[in-house]
Amino acid sequence: MNSIGDYIWQQREQAKISLRQLADQAGVSNPYLSQVERGLRKPSAEILQQIAKGLRISAEALYVQAGILEDHPGDSGVRSALLTDPQLTERQKQVLIEIYESFRKESQKPPTAEVVAVVRDRPKPDVDPKPAEDNPPAGTDGWAEATDAV
Repeated sequence: MNSIGDYIWQQREQAKISLRQLADQAGVSNPYLSQVERGLRKPSAEILQQIAKGLRISAEALYVQAGILEDHPGDSGVRSALLTDPQLTERQKQVLIEIYESFRKESQKPPTAEVVAVVRDRPKPDVDPKPAEDNPPAGTDGWAEATDAV
Protein backbone atom coordinates (compact mmCIF):
# COMPACT_ATOMS: atom_id res chain seq x y z
CA MET A 1 0.00 0.00 0.00
CA ASN A 2 1.58 3.23 -1.14
CA SER A 3 -0.44 6.04 0.33
CA ILE A 4 -3.30 7.14 2.48
CA GLY A 5 -5.40 7.27 -0.69
CA ASP A 6 -4.79 3.57 -1.36
CA TYR A 7 -5.74 2.78 2.22
CA ILE A 8 -8.97 4.80 2.03
CA TRP A 9 -9.84 3.15 -1.29
CA GLN A 10 -9.24 -0.34 0.17
CA GLN A 11 -11.33 0.45 3.24
CA ARG A 12 -14.11 1.86 1.08
CA GLU A 13 -14.08 -1.19 -1.20
CA GLN A 14 -14.05 -3.53 1.78
CA ALA A 15 -17.03 -1.69 3.28
CA LYS A 16 -18.78 -1.84 -0.11
CA ILE A 17 -19.40 1.90 -0.11
CA SER A 18 -19.38 3.91 -3.35
CA LEU A 19 -17.20 6.96 -3.74
CA ARG A 20 -20.32 9.12 -3.83
CA GLN A 21 -21.73 7.57 -0.64
CA LEU A 22 -18.47 8.07 1.25
CA ALA A 23 -18.15 11.64 0.00
CA ASP A 24 -21.69 12.39 1.22
CA GLN A 25 -21.09 10.73 4.61
CA ALA A 26 -17.75 12.49 5.04
CA GLY A 27 -19.06 15.87 3.89
CA VAL A 28 -16.57 16.28 1.04
CA SER A 29 -17.07 16.53 -2.72
CA ASN A 30 -16.81 13.52 -5.00
CA PRO A 31 -13.93 15.02 -7.03
CA TYR A 32 -11.99 15.86 -3.87
CA LEU A 33 -12.37 12.34 -2.44
CA SER A 34 -11.40 10.85 -5.79
CA GLN A 35 -8.26 12.99 -5.82
CA VAL A 36 -7.42 11.87 -2.28
CA GLU A 37 -7.79 8.22 -3.25
CA ARG A 38 -5.58 8.72 -6.32
CA GLY A 39 -2.90 10.44 -4.23
CA LEU A 40 -3.33 13.83 -5.88
CA ARG A 41 -4.41 15.55 -2.66
CA LYS A 42 -3.29 15.12 0.90
CA PRO A 43 -6.24 15.45 3.29
CA SER A 44 -6.02 17.34 6.56
CA ALA A 45 -6.52 15.64 9.92
CA GLU A 46 -10.06 17.05 10.04
CA ILE A 47 -10.95 15.60 6.64
CA LEU A 48 -9.41 12.26 7.64
CA GLN A 49 -11.59 12.26 10.73
CA GLN A 50 -14.68 12.86 8.60
CA ILE A 51 -13.64 10.11 6.17
CA ALA A 52 -13.01 7.73 9.08
CA LYS A 53 -16.50 8.46 10.39
CA GLY A 54 -17.95 7.78 6.94
CA LEU A 55 -16.03 4.49 6.72
CA ARG A 56 -16.91 3.65 10.33
CA ILE A 57 -13.28 3.10 11.23
CA SER A 58 -11.09 4.77 13.81
CA ALA A 59 -9.57 8.09 12.88
CA GLU A 60 -6.38 6.83 14.54
CA ALA A 61 -6.03 4.18 11.81
CA LEU A 62 -6.13 6.88 9.15
CA TYR A 63 -3.81 9.19 11.09
CA VAL A 64 -1.21 6.43 11.46
CA GLN A 65 -1.51 5.53 7.79
CA ALA A 66 -1.19 9.18 6.74
CA GLY A 67 1.86 9.69 8.96
CA ILE A 68 0.08 12.29 11.10
CA LEU A 69 0.19 10.08 14.18
CA GLU A 70 2.95 7.69 15.06
CA ASP A 71 2.08 4.24 16.20
CA HIS A 72 2.42 3.63 19.95
CA PRO A 73 6.10 3.36 20.90
CA GLY A 74 7.43 0.03 22.07
CA ASP A 75 4.84 -2.10 20.34
CA SER A 76 7.30 -3.60 17.84
CA GLY A 77 5.08 -2.61 14.92
CA VAL A 78 2.20 -4.89 15.87
CA ARG A 79 -0.39 -2.09 16.01
CA SER A 80 0.58 -0.61 12.67
CA ALA A 81 0.64 -4.07 11.06
CA LEU A 82 -2.87 -4.72 12.35
CA LEU A 83 -4.14 -1.29 11.35
CA THR A 84 -2.85 -1.59 7.80
CA ASP A 85 -3.84 -5.21 7.13
CA PRO A 86 -6.39 -5.09 4.30
CA GLN A 87 -7.63 -8.62 5.10
CA LEU A 88 -9.06 -7.57 8.48
CA THR A 89 -12.24 -5.60 9.09
CA GLU A 90 -12.02 -2.52 11.25
CA ARG A 91 -13.83 -4.33 14.07
CA GLN A 92 -11.37 -7.24 13.88
CA LYS A 93 -8.45 -4.79 13.98
CA GLN A 94 -9.82 -3.05 17.06
CA VAL A 95 -10.46 -6.34 18.89
CA LEU A 96 -6.97 -7.63 18.11
CA ILE A 97 -5.42 -4.35 19.25
CA GLU A 98 -7.40 -4.50 22.51
CA ILE A 99 -6.23 -8.08 23.12
CA TYR A 100 -2.65 -7.13 22.30
CA GLU A 101 -2.77 -4.13 24.63
CA SER A 102 -4.23 -6.24 27.46
CA PHE A 103 -1.38 -8.74 27.11
CA ARG A 104 1.16 -5.91 27.13
CA LYS A 105 -0.38 -4.40 30.27
CA GLU A 106 -0.51 -7.81 31.97
CA SER A 107 3.17 -8.44 31.32
CA GLN A 108 4.08 -5.04 32.80
CA LYS A 109 2.30 -5.63 36.11
CA PRO A 110 4.34 -6.64 39.16
CA PRO A 111 3.70 -10.21 40.34
CA THR A 112 0.68 -10.72 42.56
CA ALA A 113 1.04 -11.48 46.29
CA GLU A 114 0.07 -15.10 45.64
CA VAL A 115 2.90 -15.59 43.14
CA VAL A 116 5.37 -13.88 45.47
CA ALA A 117 4.29 -16.13 48.38
CA VAL A 118 4.70 -19.32 46.34
CA VAL A 119 8.14 -18.27 45.13
CA ARG A 120 9.17 -17.14 48.61
CA ASP A 121 8.03 -20.37 50.33
CA ARG A 122 9.65 -22.69 47.81
CA PRO A 123 12.84 -24.31 49.19
CA LYS A 124 16.09 -23.47 47.51
CA PRO A 125 17.19 -26.25 45.15
CA ASP A 126 20.53 -27.08 46.86
CA VAL A 127 19.26 -26.79 50.44
CA ASP A 128 17.46 -29.68 52.17
CA PRO A 129 14.43 -28.26 54.00
CA LYS A 130 14.84 -30.68 57.00
CA PRO A 131 17.83 -30.90 59.33
CA ALA A 132 20.06 -33.94 58.69
CA GLU A 133 19.09 -35.77 61.92
CA ASP A 134 15.42 -35.79 60.89
CA ASN A 135 16.15 -37.41 57.52
CA PRO A 136 15.93 -41.24 57.37
CA PRO A 137 18.92 -43.15 56.01
CA ALA A 138 18.98 -43.67 52.28
CA GLY A 139 16.83 -46.58 51.14
CA THR A 140 14.54 -46.56 54.19
CA ASP A 141 11.40 -44.70 54.95
CA GLY A 142 12.30 -44.04 58.57
CA TRP A 143 9.68 -46.45 59.97
CA ALA A 144 11.88 -49.54 60.01
CA GLU A 145 14.07 -48.33 62.88
CA ALA A 146 11.04 -47.30 64.90
CA THR A 147 9.29 -50.70 64.55
CA ASP A 148 12.51 -52.66 65.19
CA ALA A 149 13.06 -50.84 68.46
CA VAL A 150 9.63 -51.84 69.81
